[in-house]
Amino acid sequence: MRTQKLIRVITMFCLLAGGTALVGCETNPYTGRRQLLMTSIGQEVQMGAQAYDQVKSDPKMRPSQDPREIEPVRRIAARIVEAAKRSKYAEMAQQFQWEVTVIKDDKTANAFALPGGKMAVYTGIFPMAKTEAGLAAVMGHEVVHALARHGAERMSQGQLTNTLLQVAGAAIGLSGGNPMLGQATMAALGVGAQVGVLLPFSRKHESEADYVGILLAADAGYDPRESIALWERMGQASGGGGQAEFLSTHPGHDTRIEQLKEWMPEAMAIYQKRTPMPPAPLPEIGGR
Repeated sequence: MRTQKLIRVITMFCLLAGGTALVGCETNPYTGRRQLLMTSIGQEVQMGAQAYDQVKSDPKMRPSQDPREIEPVRRIAARIVEAAKRSKYAEMAQQFQWEVTVIKDDKTANAFALPGGKMAVYTGIFPMAKTEAGLAAVMGHEVVHALARHGAERMSQGQLTNTLLQVAGAAIGLSGGNPMLGQATMAALGVGAQVGVLLPFSRKHESEADYVGILLAADAGYDPRESIALWERMGQASGGGGQAEFLSTHPGHDTRIEQLKEWMPEAMAIYQKRTPMPPAPLPEIGGR
């Protein structure tokens, strides 16, 4: 009920605000969902770059030095980015300065992409993904969060909720050029205050990223059916008490799998038009 009220307020606010400089109301090109966006793309890119620098500068975050871990991630990232540049997000994807870092952390099953195209993959996701196609589903999902401006939308909704309709007079900015982001901004971008902890987006954001993510993976030449196998492993890890932080909530594993099955014919139609990438396994981790 609270979500529905917020959606109605956002819709009304978009109509009242019209084309003002401070408020933008856009429609997701894949799902037709209306989005309230109160930051410019330039602001988002700046915040994304600062969040990325903050992650990389944390002494606990150690980049991988192993080519067996780095090369497949870079290969997948490059193909997903090229697919994004052919997608309905092409204009946004062309503006981003893409970069990917492999973080050596075998106990953390995470990945993220920030506004501006800054990406990170933790080696702990490899056992869940199993293959390059599985990791392509993960990375496609995360790239969509950035391209669909989910972080900016979450910040905008937070402002609207906290300040009611007075938000029209406020603009999100970076205070004093401080390179350290506040907790609220980091949370909106999907990165927790404790670096390395990723926060779940809303149910609608997650479903949107699942849907468009497998389309990007398919267009990149990766078998989208691997996304279902990925989520089956996620469910098994959660049920067995294992640690599967990546996208561990909203919606549930079973719901996600059913949705992926519904979208699979569309993804397969795209995949069958591309030269398929071989089903290469990801490297084993641990013990090195």
